[in-house]
Amino acid sequence: MRALLVWSAVSAAILVPMVLAALSPLLAWRSGIYIFAGFAGIFAMGLLVVQPLAMGGYLPGLRPRVARRVHRFVGVLVLMAVLAHVAGLWLTSPPDVVDALLFVSPTPFSLWGVLAMWALVLTAVLGVLRQRGRLSWKRWRWVHMGTALVIMGGTVAHAVLIVGTMEVISKYALALGLVLVSAKVLMDQIRR
Repeated sequence: MRALLVWSAVSAAILVPMVLAALSPLLAWRSGIYIFAGFAGIFAMGLLVVQPLAMGGYLPGLRPRVARRVHRFVGVLVLMAVLAHVAGLWLTSPPDVVDALLFVSPTPFSLWGVLAMWALVLTAVLGVLRQRGRLSWKRWRWVHMGTALVIMGGTVAHAVLIVGTMEVISKYALALGLVLVSAKVLMDQIRR
């Protein structure tokens, strides 16, 4: 029963915000590329909930080795979704994306999104270095916890500050869930 509840909650965290965003009347005035980019961002945020749960051993039915593989695979999916998010926004409004990437955008949510994106890219690069043995496990662990905090915090701030197609209650519920599971797993990791 516990396994069913956990997996149902994880699935709901990913799917409910997307379904409710699909019902937004604001989509009527948006191009297909812009809508795809927005949903790639929502999907990436939902997937972020899986990351601490997998590493913390809170996903029922996954042995530690499998949980690490799930964490790595979902991390790649998050990176791909974020790249799709940014690429789609670039196609629909290049000047806005350039302003965001140069940290001169007048919208505060852009700053947080770009910080989270660069922390995600840094994590991917460091993950590759770790796999090639160029980064010790201990150093990797502490650096990754730091980048994970920036990714989580930046993503939450980015999403919460945007007034758009995401339904408000599901957006805040997803943000709160992401913060709570990240904090729980981070505290567990620090105690080890």
